[in-house]
Amino acid sequence: MAVIEARGLAKAYGGRRVVSDFTMTVSSGDIYGFVGKNGAGKSTVMKMICGDVTPTAGEVVLFEGAPEGARRIGVLIEQPGLLPGLTAYENVMAKALALGLPDGAARSCEVLRLVGLDSTGRKKVRGFSLGMKQRLGLALALLGNPDVLLLDEPFNGLDPEATRALRNLIVRLNETMGITVVVSSHVLDQLDRFATRYGVIADGRMVRQMTAEEVAAECATSLRVRTADAARDLALLEEAFPEARFTAHPDGSLVIAGAYEPEAIARHLRDAGAVVLEFSQDARDIEDYFVALMEGGRYV
Repeated sequence: MAVIEARGLAKAYGGRRVVSDFTMTVSSGDIYGFVGKNGAGKSTVMKMICGDVTPTAGEVVLFEGAPEGARRIGVLIEQPGLLPGLTAYENVMAKALALGLPDGAARSCEVLRLVGLDSTGRKKVRGFSLGMKQRLGLALALLGNPDVLLLDEPFNGLDPEATRALRNLIVRLNETMGITVVVSSHVLDQLDRFATRYGVIADGRMVRQMTAEEVAAECATSLRVRTADAARDLALLEEAFPEARFTAHPDGSLVIAGAYEPEAIARHLRDAGAVVLEFSQDARDIEDYFVALMEGGRYV
């Protein structure tokens, strides 16, 4: 089931377009890593999804058009709106009262327990660390018992311990409560640890959407081979190894990925009398892969 579908979204401010013809699909159960450089349009897209910003063009369809769809989304975009002179419980309870939750006190205690802030007692929020404030913001987003969470750059400014704690919490909410999570970030090494699907935005446009498995396959170790007769040897290898993927490069080298064994490739070339000029393995870097996409290009 698609819980979020963005169709041809566009947004302009003062005649300047920050999002153009943007398309996005998030399925139920995803941890969707929304990747893009600062200023690429991530926050604007997320604000349009939750209804905080009206699109200039296009539409957002939530839960395949189900009524009250926006109420099923919890949001933490930019800095959480916290009252520094109140405790964590008082902050959450204030929102529960504003939402008119009939079980506000119990629900406030529950979400504070979920994010690990149930033992902060009378400590005022002004004395919280940045990581604690982010967790409190997440508690506020969880208050309405959402099916989807939108988290905009939640790891910004966090130290490694706080980052790990927040990441583990997101995974736990997804796995134990079935909450679909959209996490926008440019911190690639964190998303790589838990995202199940990705969307890459560049200059306000969706460049590509793919699963974590597809990313892993494209960034897997590949074999680079250069021979004296690249055209002939490419034809020989394609016939002998139909499960492998072959890419010919202008310098005459062949990059081989997919299902293959280096020893079998080498043996086949030797038996065919090929003159091998280069035979090496390349490890593709996932950061290079995403940076190329974020710059609006393709990773080869």
